[in-house]
Amino acid sequence: MSGVTEIRAGLPPRGGAAWWRRWAGRALPGPRATPFTFWYALLLVATSLFAAYADPARVAELLRGSSTDAAHLAATPVRVLVASALWIDGGVLSGFALAFVVVLAALERRVGAARTLAVFLGGHVLATLATELPVGAAVATGALPPGAAHRLDYGISYGVMTCAGALAGVVAGRLRWPLLGGAACYATADLLSFTDPLSSGGHLLSLALGVAAWPLLRRARSGPRPARLHGDLGHPALRRTAGRAVVARAVPVPGRPVPGRPVPVAGVRRR
Repeated sequence: MSGVTEIRAGLPPRGGAAWWRRWAGRALPGPRATPFTFWYALLLVATSLFAAYADPARVAELLRGSSTDAAHLAATPVRVLVASALWIDGGVLSGFALAFVVVLAALERRVGAARTLAVFLGGHVLATLATELPVGAAVATGALPPGAAHRLDYGISYGVMTCAGALAGVVAGRLRWPLLGGAACYATADLLSFTDPLSSGGHLLSLALGVAAWPLLRRARSGPRPARLHGDLGHPALRRTAGRAVVARAVPVPGRPVPGRPVPVAGVRRR
C-alpha cells in the first residue's frame, strides 16, 4: 500500500476531488484571473454580513439612503446608483448572490475586468433609470401617489441579469441558448407572479441590454483584423509564401543583376 502511495505521490488527484477542483478553478473568481469579480464579491460579503448582524435600525437607515427610488434619483442620482450596488437583496445565500459569482467570473475570464465592469454598471444604471423615471413622472402628474416615489429599491440584480445576457453571447453555442433561455424564463415567471412588476420588468430589460452588447463584446474579443493584401495574397498561406519569395529575391546572387539596381556598362563611367 505504501508503494502505491509513493508511486501516485505528485500525480494530480483522481475522481470527484479532481473534478471539483477543476470546476472551482474555472467557475469561481480569483484575485488574479478575475480581480473585479473577486474584490467586488468580497465587498458584497462584507455588506451582507453587516446587514445580517448590525443594528436593524442602522441597517434600515442605510438601505433607505441607498435606495434608487424616484425621489433619491432626482436629488442625488450618482450617490444612490453607486450605493445601491453595494447590497444584495436577500443576502449572500440568495440566488442572485450565487449568480453574481458564477456569471461575472465567467464573463470576466472571456472579456476582461474593464468590459465586465462596463456591462454590469451599464445594465445597473440603465435598467434603474428606465424603471424609476416613469414612476417619478407618474407621481409628478398625479397618476401615482407621492409614496410611490419612495419605494425601497436596491441590489445587484439588474447588473447580474445584464451580465448573464452578455455572457450568452461569448460562450460556446451549446451553452448560449440554455443560458439565455433559463434567464429569460426566470425573469418572465417573476414578472407573471406580479410580486414586484417594476423590478421584474427591469430584469427582462437588463437581460435585453446584455444581449444588445453582443456585437461590441465579440468585436473586442476578436481584436484588430490583419491588413488585407490585394488579389490572391489576401489568403494567409499565400501571404507567407509571398513573404518568403520577397526575402529570397532580395538576396543578391553572384553573377546575376539585382532587380532595381542599374547594370554597369563597360566603357561608361558614372558620376
